[in-house]
Amino acid sequence: MPCPYECSTMPTLREQYEQLEDQILSPRAAKSAHTKGRQRPEEPCPIRTAFQRDRDRIIHCKAFRRLSHKTQVFIAPEADHYRTRLTHTLEVAQIARTIARALRLNEDLTEAIALGHDLGHTPFGHMGEYALDAVYREYDPSAHFHHSEQSLRVVEVLEKEGEGLNLTSEVRDGIANHSKGMDDLPMPPESGPHTLEGWAVVYADRIAYINHDIDDALRAGLIAQESLPKDCLAVLGQTHAQRITTMVSDVVAHSQAGPYLAMGEEVQEATNRLKDFLLDRVYRAAARDDEGDRVRRIVTTMFRFYMENPGKVPGGADAAGGGQPRLARVVCDYLAGMTDRFAIQQFQANFLPPRWRGV
Repeated sequence: MPCPYECSTMPTLREQYEQLEDQILSPRAAKSAHTKGRQRPEEPCPIRTAFQRDRDRIIHCKAFRRLSHKTQVFIAPEADHYRTRLTHTLEVAQIARTIARALRLNEDLTEAIALGHDLGHTPFGHMGEYALDAVYREYDPSAHFHHSEQSLRVVEVLEKEGEGLNLTSEVRDGIANHSKGMDDLPMPPESGPHTLEGWAVVYADRIAYINHDIDDALRAGLIAQESLPKDCLAVLGQTHAQRITTMVSDVVAHSQAGPYLAMGEEVQEATNRLKDFLLDRVYRAAARDDEGDRVRRIVTTMFRFYMENPGKVPGGADAAGGGQPRLARVVCDYLAGMTDRFAIQQFQANFLPPRWRGV
């Protein structure tokens, strides 16, 4: 029996869904049928839209699987309930999709950006990122490292043995422009993504990490409930769920029209103050303690070791013939892709006597 979708007069399931997007999504939403395209042309899928296909490619890639063993804030925690980079990613995707659905944006595009936004994050969280940036510059002063740029590099260059995932322009744009660092909201429009779906991820990322990092810091005993800024809680809510609901509802309420997403002034100010509280009481405190010193020592020592022993890095021997900056790029990619536990294992294997390993 011939496949019904081989009939030229019958639209494929993908084409039917693209037509549905035109009917139900906001005029401001990105439509799958009108994507700006991929890095390399390819035949469209008869079932999935371009953005659905991108989402699936990200979920099935190796870098996504490694996120389960990468730090969010707390380094290689032994307790079961601390966030990892993977659980952070899933929380961002959930919040971003809620915002997108409420605003009738493209949920598939939003989800793909959210799932891919941290693929390039280093082991050991932001402490690992800062350490890798510093040591990378020792070997190439013109270079730098930032996780959002590395996430784009993962999907464009590093995955699939150097072929990349060949994602659409809209997904790559959202991944590359999701990060606002520790700057206050709102992000300047010119430095943000070019789709509202990308902006949904910008806000979802901030909403997710503020709230789950508070939850983890309370669990770890770094802060107490009574120490949370009372003026912020009065606006945002006393509990984890209340704060997320307030922030998401506020974004939806203030983003019904206009070229960008936004928060109202009161909620935005409270959100920024809560972020500053975490920066001072959790992130900087963690970077100043012995754990921060150990992270810097592991990342810096390993980078220098691999520069002196390029044969221990996949592709390092070939890169060494192209000069120091080329080798440094390969070493940076290798270290950035490591999970926390693999980085620790490699440090132990290369720098600790066998009888000391695991001590």
